[in-house]
Amino acid sequence: MENKNYYEWLEISKNASPEVIEKAYKALVKKYHPDLQEGESKKEAEEIIKHINEAYEVLSDAIKREEYDHTLQDDTVSKEDYDKLKQELNNVKNNQNYNTNNIYYEQNQPTNNPSQEDLNQILQEEQFRREQEELEYRRQVEAAKQKAYHDAYIQDLKNRGYKIKYKKSFKDYLAGIITIAVIILVFIILWYIPPTHNWFVSLYESNPIIKIIVDIFRSFIHTITSIFE
Repeated sequence: MENKNYYEWLEISKNASPEVIEKAYKALVKKYHPDLQEGESKKEAEEIIKHINEAYEVLSDAIKREEYDHTLQDDTVSKEDYDKLKQELNNVKNNQNYNTNNIYYEQNQPTNNPSQEDLNQILQEEQFRREQEELEYRRQVEAAKQKAYHDAYIQDLKNRGYKIKYKKSFKDYLAGIITIAVIILVFIILWYIPPTHNWFVSLYESNPIIKIIVDIFRSFIHTITSIFE
């Protein structure tokens, strides 16, 4: 039992919807309820119920489920896709190492016979360079993998009818303020151009709804300016 994951504990697939998770949970609780068991089976049923409750607590919560799914990333990739990705990454890595070695060799070609100390220093620098490139390469691959799994999970939630809301950042609010400021600036410029000015005036006088909105806005601006006077 310890080797099974939460999806296996509830006997469902990794793409199961919340409704399927709930139905599976209720069915298994009813099946393994300790009151329906006898003797040793009752103790075993109590242990199974603990696992079922633990799995349901995580998979029934969208946020906890997303965090848990990240721990199963290696298991969610098929062997064919994994082998293909591994081969592509190895090819890229070999090409990078080949190009780096040629450039490094050309840049560090000694004019005289180098000493053993110089050779050791060159080898150390080359090893450090390769380690840094390997570390950066792994970071890029991990970041791409994390983004792919996150996007797939969000899309799965959308397909099941969930509404995804993102917390707005300071940049989002700043972009909104700048947009409003640009619209106001454009309106002011158009107001002082005779053709558009006359069109705005005629629109204001002929449309009662627009007239009400403009009057409210003008009174609001007048109130604000009077406060600071």
